[in-house]
Amino acid sequence: MRLERTIRAVDAHACGEPGRVIVSGVSDVPGDTMYAKMEHIRGRGDNLRKMMLREPRGYPAANCNLILPPTCPEADAGFVIMEQTEYPGMSGTNTICVTTVLLETGIVEMIEPVTELTLESPAGLIRVRAECRDGKVTGVTFRNVASFAIYLDAPIEVPQLGTVKVDVAYGGMFYVIADALSLGLEIVPDRGRDIVRIGEMVKAAASEQLPVLHPEQPGFEGISIAVLSAPADRPGADLKNAVVVSTGELDWDRPGTWTGVIDRSPCGTGTSAKMACLYDKGKLKLNEDFNHEGILGTIFTGRLVEETQVGPYKAVVPTITGRAWITGRADYELQDDDPFPEGFTVSDIW
Repeated sequence: MRLERTIRAVDAHACGEPGRVIVSGVSDVPGDTMYAKMEHIRGRGDNLRKMMLREPRGYPAANCNLILPPTCPEADAGFVIMEQTEYPGMSGTNTICVTTVLLETGIVEMIEPVTELTLESPAGLIRVRAECRDGKVTGVTFRNVASFAIYLDAPIEVPQLGTVKVDVAYGGMFYVIADALSLGLEIVPDRGRDIVRIGEMVKAAASEQLPVLHPEQPGFEGISIAVLSAPADRPGADLKNAVVVSTGELDWDRPGTWTGVIDRSPCGTGTSAKMACLYDKGKLKLNEDFNHEGILGTIFTGRLVEETQVGPYKAVVPTITGRAWITGRADYELQDDDPFPEGFTVSDIW
C-alpha cells in the first residue's frame, strides 16, 4: 500500500450522515479478499484513516471509504470503510455514498433509469439498485448481508442506570439496542449530548456482559455501536432511532466523558439489526416496508426479503433504501514537514 502526495476524495452525505469517498491517491492494497485488504490497512496503513478522519482534515462525525479494485469477478468495485475507532465490515450510509459517487463521477457507468451494480465490502458482496435521472442518483437500494439477533430483552447492569433490557443483533456490525423512553430520553437533536452519554454507557456495559462473535466471519466480534429506539415523529414512519458511534473509550470514572457522536441518518446496518430483532419478536414480517426515522427526521425504508441461516442463528436478508447527495470534491495533501501526519484530537469536541 502506497500513498501518493495527493489524495483525491469526493464528499457526500446519506440522509445527513457524511461519507467521504477516496477515489484516487492510494495504490491497491495487498489481499486476496476485501476483508484481507481491510486487515492490511488496519494493521499496516492505519495512518490513512487517522489522517482523513481526524483534524485538521476530518471531524468526529466523519466517515471515509477507500475505493479499491474488487477481488471478485462479479463485483464492479470494492471499498473499505473507515470510521473513528474501527473498520466496519459493512455500512449502509457509506454504501449509499459510495454508490452515488461511483455513478455520478463516471467511475462506474450510469444507466438510466436504473443502474444495477455489485459492490464488494469486507463483509461480502452487496447487490445495489440505483435509481438514476439526468445524471444524478435519486435513490439507492442495497441488499445487505444476512442479519440476525443474538440476545433479545437481555438484562444488563449499567453503572448509574441500573438494570437495562437490551437486544443485540448483527446487521453488518454488532449493535446493542435499548429503549430510549425507558432511559428518559427523547430522540431530538437538543438531547444529543445525553443520548451519546447514555448510549456509550449502555454499549460499554453490554460489551462486557454480552459477548458476540460472528459464526462465519470470526474477525467480526464484539458490540460496535449502541442504538436508542423510540416511537416515530414523522407521519408514515414506524420507529425512530439514534445510533451512537464511538470516538474513543468511555472512562467510567469521569461520568461526563463524551466519547461518541450520533449517526445523522437512520443508519442502514442499524436498521437491519433492528429489523432482525423485530422479526424474531413477531413484530415484522417478510416483504413489509419498515420506515425508520433518524434524529434529523430523514427516513430509510427497510424490507426483509428472505429468511436464511447464519451458523446457529435464524437470520433474515434485508434491503435498505435511501439517498445520498455529493457535497464537495477536494484534493488532500500531506507535506513532508507537517507536524500532524496522523491528525489530532482535542477533548473539546472529541
